[in-house]
Amino acid sequence: MYRMIPYRGFEIHVTLTPSAKDMYEVTMQIKGGANFAIIGESGNAIQLRHGPFTRRWAYLVAEVAGQAAIDVLLGVSIDTSGSRLK
Repeated sequence: MYRMIPYRGFEIHVTLTPSAKDMYEVTMQIKGGANFAIIGESGNAIQLRHGPFTRRWAYLVAEVAGQAAIDVLLGVSIDTSGSRLK
C-alpha cells in the first residue's frame, strides 16, 4: 500500500509492506520541495523502527516521522499567539 502526504512543500512517500495478518512494516521517503538540496540526491527510503504496525498506526507514525524530519531540516517558527508553522 502506498500514500503520498504533502507537507511544507515536500512530499512524504509512505509504503506499507504486509508482515503478518493486518500488520505492516512501513518505510517513508521525503521528496520534492523548493529546498530539495537540503535532503541531497540520495533521498533514501527509511524503514521505521518498532514495527510492525496496524495499517492505521503505520500511516500515522510515518506521517509524524516525515513531518518531524522536515521540521528539523527547515526549522520551525512558532507564533507566540499559537503554534502555526511558517
